[in-house]
Amino acid sequence: MDLIRALEKQIEEGKGDIIQLKRTRNSLLNISARVPPEILGDIFAQTLVRKADHSLDSPSHFARSQKGSHDFLLVCHHWFEVASHTPELWSFWGTTLEDWTARHRRLAGAAPLDLVLNGDDSDPYYFPFDESLQGAVRSRVMQNTIRQVHLMSYNNDTLTAIISSLTPDEEGGQNENIESIVWRNGGFITVDVSNFFARSHLPRLRLLELSGSFWISSWDHLASKTTLLTALSININTLSPTAAQLFSILSSNPNLRELSLADAALPNDADRSPSKVHLPRLKSLSLTGEPRHLLGLLGQLILPEALDNLDLGVSVSTVGDISQTLAPYVPDYFRRDVRFQDRLKLSTSSCDEYTSVTVEVICAQTTTPERVLPQVALKALTDLHYLNAQLLINLIALIPREHVVLLETELDMKLSEELFLMMPNIEVLRISGVELSEGFLQPNQNGPHAGTKLLPSLKELCLQDITLEDNSWSHLTTYLAHQASDGQAISLGMFGYIPYMSPELVCEIQGLVKELGFEADSEEESE
Repeated sequence: MDLIRALEKQIEEGKGDIIQLKRTRNSLLNISARVPPEILGDIFAQTLVRKADHSLDSPSHFARSQKGSHDFLLVCHHWFEVASHTPELWSFWGTTLEDWTARHRRLAGAAPLDLVLNGDDSDPYYFPFDESLQGAVRSRVMQNTIRQVHLMSYNNDTLTAIISSLTPDEEGGQNENIESIVWRNGGFITVDVSNFFARSHLPRLRLLELSGSFWISSWDHLASKTTLLTALSININTLSPTAAQLFSILSSNPNLRELSLADAALPNDADRSPSKVHLPRLKSLSLTGEPRHLLGLLGQLILPEALDNLDLGVSVSTVGDISQTLAPYVPDYFRRDVRFQDRLKLSTSSCDEYTSVTVEVICAQTTTPERVLPQVALKALTDLHYLNAQLLINLIALIPREHVVLLETELDMKLSEELFLMMPNIEVLRISGVELSEGFLQPNQNGPHAGTKLLPSLKELCLQDITLEDNSWSHLTTYLAHQASDGQAISLGMFGYIPYMSPELVCEIQGLVKELGFEADSEEESE
């Protein structure tokens, strides 16, 4: 026992020497010896404070802080000292009320604060937005040190309390340093944010997104208090700006690059706006609403010849609404943007309430690694599920079909002859929910195109979730033989649900195609 105690004493005495040796070793590492403390601190800040992706649809605004995000404090004494003298690390309170409660007292400081709430429905029950947090937010408002306010909540009381604390008590310069506001209300009760916008001066605001149930009694102040907006998104189900107010906001912010307006945000009197608005730097436009409102707004905007993203969603009650609303605008848009005169990818989808066509440039004439290739989404919002096929056909008719080289669709192939005749350059065809029936991917044998190939340029065919008419694969083998009749076989891939195929059938198909691939949902579905 005496020997054991003696050894333990030596161990304890040696711990201090070991710690000092480790500190000396760490001080010689490249990251400690060569990186100045201010740069190392900035690296820590970039790691911990998750910067918002300024894409309007990005979920990263409200992503949780990573578990163990402060573990770098434990690496060495030097790192701990650097972190302790980096205010940005301690002015970020995290993304939940639990984080806020734990961190907001650590360092008041004057470093810019990114105030983020990620929308955990249970958070306010266990960690309420109490008086201590309210006072901390008000203090930040008085210091004018808030940089970003990204709030998503399903609890209206919490959201109301936070925004109330963010609201200056009197008219003045508070909140002048806010650069980004993203508020999403997932609750059922409307949150009144009128006072916040009326009392806040926002000369540096670049991103504004309001989504859900918010109330603003007057929108006029936004036109006078914002001039640097680069991204604006309004999707609220209460009082929206009038046409005059909306166009005043747009006119005051000529540097807008992203604009998204949905449903009620499209003003009822858009077609009576006195003058047009020029948005020369716009790169992304998303509009959804009633046909009359959407057309009225499009008619008042002077847009660049080329956008990187265009998303138009029309609420329709008849098939004719699509042609009447989008036909006057969309074909002209494709003609103006020369990028859509090259190779295109076309994707279609449909369900009971939603029918859409998305067009993407996949190989522009002047493509470079830095170039953003454009995308256009045309949508019909409807509950007329029995008209979805015709809606898709009408949407497809609006695009430059001769440039389509890749098509992804769920369309019934019995309706496809006319479409394929208009898209002779398709090289890749992907069909989901496909039924292999008589005449599959072949022209009507009694029609004017009998004996010709509907897809003369096809190189690859992908079939997903297959069903068989009369429990027979003969319709597929007949098509493959027809397609390979001139010696140019295609590659065939089958995915998802695949009915049973005998070894003899697999061999037959392999002889008709250049390459055959399977990826079934389960072993029972195919061999």
